[in-house]
Amino acid sequence: MTMVNMLEAKSNLSRLVEALESGTEDEFIIARNGKPAARLVPIGKASAGQRIGVAKGKFVTPEPDLALEAEAASLFRGEGT
Repeated sequence: MTMVNMLEAKSNLSRLVEALESGTEDEFIIARNGKPAARLVPIGKASAGQRIGVAKGKFVTPEPDLALEAEAASLFRGEGT
């Protein structure tokens, strides 16, 4: 835990955030008039995980039904059944 004053935090915010991201610091306490006022900590990294292909092999794609496709096409054209 490193304590920095408000002016130093404002002037060096990029450096402080970089230190948090790299893991060289766990947190910074920002002080106002020598008294702790805020804590700057890194956000926990959210794992996105594997998304592409997650359902691969879990579903079977049916063969096209030509009669059903023809019926749907006629409905789009405004023709009744």
